Amino acid sequence: MLYRVPANGALDEVSGVRGAVVVWEGDTIRYAGSAAELPEQYASAESIDAGGRCVIPGLIDCHTHLCFGGWRGDEFAARLEGRSYQDIQAAGGGINSTVKKTRAATLETLVDKAAVVLSDMARLGVTTVEAKSGYGLDFDNELKQLDVYRRLSTTQPVDIVPTFLGAHLVPVEYRDRREEYVALLCERLIPEVAERGLARFCDVFIEENAFSLAEGRRILETAKRHGLGLKIHADQLSSGGGAGLAAELGAVSAEHLEYASDKDIAAMVDAGTVAVSLPLASMYLREPYLPARKWIEAGARVAVATDFNPGSAPSYHLHLAMTLACINQQMSPAEVLRAASSHAARAVGMEQTHGSLMPGYRADLAIIDAPDINHWLYHFRPNACVATLKNGTWIHQSSV
Repeated sequence: MLYRVPANGALDEVSGVRGAVVVWEGDTIRYAGSAAELPEQYASAESIDAGGRCVIPGLIDCHTHLCFGGWRGDEFAARLEGRSYQDIQAAGGGINSTVKKTRAATLETLVDKAAVVLSDMARLGVTTVEAKSGYGLDFDNELKQLDVYRRLSTTQPVDIVPTFLGAHLVPVEYRDRREEYVALLCERLIPEVAERGLARFCDVFIEENAFSLAEGRRILETAKRHGLGLKIHADQLSSGGGAGLAAELGAVSAEHLEYASDKDIAAMVDAGTVAVSLPLASMYLREPYLPARKWIEAGARVAVATDFNPGSAPSYHLHLAMTLACINQQMSPAEVLRAASSHAARAVGMEQTHGSLMPGYRADLAIIDAPDINHWLYHFRPNACVATLKNGTWIHQSSV
């Protein structure tokens, strides 16, 4: 079964074709449809039989914190004993703990660690990954994280979409000098990141114990003036108005959104801002899941991503996030496939080239060992992906 996922169809549309063929030349899809209607010019081309399995667009993980030092398994145990995410962060754990480990790590160590993750993700059928900074929180170490992504973009096949998240948290050394840290972001880091082309987007975590709406506005307006696209971590732990700000400023996406208000949902729909759901974070933090049915019925595009990070979502298994979205967000398998392909592509500004198996799109696809997507997302397995094609080249093959 071929799932083409047209980029501009209905919000839940997934076009399934049995007895189908995909043809690509170089890195571009030339034909995707019924074998009976295959253009004569491709009839004698070299072929690979998918054996009746699902063929889907290469998956897009549109929200990750790919580069970080260390892990935080001790905090996992502490949360199970009743301590909240906010309590752990206030005691010096959480993001601040990872900041220390990331600052201490060398560029080479961080590159090697992230490369292993990307290889694993490719075996899951993931062909594009958004990757944030945000664990350096000073001039040199934020640039170091973005340099990791620049190096990985040239040494491995998965597309990396880099996002500057210097506004992840006010670092410990600036705790009593917040204004100075915001000035560092706006006056030094954002201009440097933009001039060096180290990121496509700027993100801000707007939340209690992170950044206020006013601070977020200043940072994002500065980023916009420097030509960066905008994203916002919004309304994850409380209703703070981040989703409304994302809509007002024309952000490409707002992410988390578990506590977004009805007014802000409507504003995001009107603005065309993608709502990025992160069900793994909800599971690990035992927090409410994004009410996807409410968002979809309002007319929003809902994407699904892993939020891979060492604290609140220490897994990069996008298949698991997709199954959780079905179970806990009442999304259909078709909606979830669209959420991790065409809607995810829109959330990283690549909807014209990625996330669909239609002529003219990038030749990125995955072969899933299941008769259809309903069975795939219902029958969760360690990995149902048997092959991954990236830019017209096989980067993973197990049994095709």
